Amino acid sequence: MKNLLIKGENLEALELLIKERGLEGSIDLVYIDPPFATGTDFKVSLNRSSTVSSSRTGSLAYSDKVKGSEFIEFLRKRMLLLKELLSERGSIYLHTDCKIGHYVKIMMDEVFGVENFRNDITRIKCNPKNFNRTGFSNIKDMILFYSKGKNPIWNEPREDYSEKDREKLFPKNDSNGRRYTTVPIHAPGETKNGRSSQEFKGIKPPAGRHWRVDVETLESWDKQGLLEWSSSGNPRKIIYADEKEGKRVQDIWEFKDPQYPTYPTEKNSKMLEMIIKTSSIEASTVLDCFCGSGSTLRAAERLNRSWIGIDSSAQAIETSQKNISKDFSANALFDSCSGYEMLDISEQTMV
Repeated sequence: MKNLLIKGENLEALELLIKERGLEGSIDLVYIDPPFATGTDFKVSLNRSSTVSSSRTGSLAYSDKVKGSEFIEFLRKRMLLLKELLSERGSIYLHTDCKIGHYVKIMMDEVFGVENFRNDITRIKCNPKNFNRTGFSNIKDMILFYSKGKNPIWNEPREDYSEKDREKLFPKNDSNGRRYTTVPIHAPGETKNGRSSQEFKGIKPPAGRHWRVDVETLESWDKQGLLEWSSSGNPRKIIYADEKEGKRVQDIWEFKDPQYPTYPTEKNSKMLEMIIKTSSIEASTVLDCFCGSGSTLRAAERLNRSWIGIDSSAQAIETSQKNISKDFSANALFDSCSGYEMLDISEQTMV
């Protein structure tokens, strides 16, 4: 599918994608960073893009003035359309904050189903600020991760072990200096006649347990020196640190925002790349209907995914176009004229 950038209100744009473009059920991943109901005007000036601070002379990027139940209803209407656009293996990541996020989750449970809730991810966004107020310093926001169905696209993300991780998780060293740990070769649950209940080296699994693998595999491990035997004759499987891909990514992420953003509330590109790698494949289309500076679109392009971006702000569309053109101007297969379709629906009558 050809990449698409739409200038206009996203509610109408999403309806257009369904009714006129026929894209219902074709989007594998949605990432959105909508307004957080802060009551703030966000501006862009020559010197900076406002996040907390705001320049009086800057141009308005977007206004975040919708609050309370009106804001939740604003989101709910868009979630219903996004659900229609998502494929059966699709996922949505909604970026919000702790002030409004709990209310947003109740709405998301209603639209996508509690059973399809995957994670409430805590994202460390900045260093502690020295605000003089009653309460703890806030360094986080949250991402709500839902799938449309039971079997979403999932490419397990891994991160490298730190030296501290390696020392803690792999506390032993073999004669060659390789770090390792050991794990039991039996698991809960007793079998009476199965292959996992047979004797291995004259011993049976402990009462109430069974071998994790068949006896032939245990014998192969023993020949390869992959079992460690205790002084009491208890075997355990050896796991080497250098043979592990890394540790599983947990639900607390540290991806700090750019220090000098090109657009207000611009998000960390490495975080967006991890989300896209995890919940899509190269044949996928990624959609961001609050696309801002185009960071999601640019990350999708770098990872060979198709993308759709929507924003009603002229500042956002202009910034997205500049950033996309800058990123890919050296690529002969991509330029600002042929790399995507630009559609302006901002002059149409809004429903």
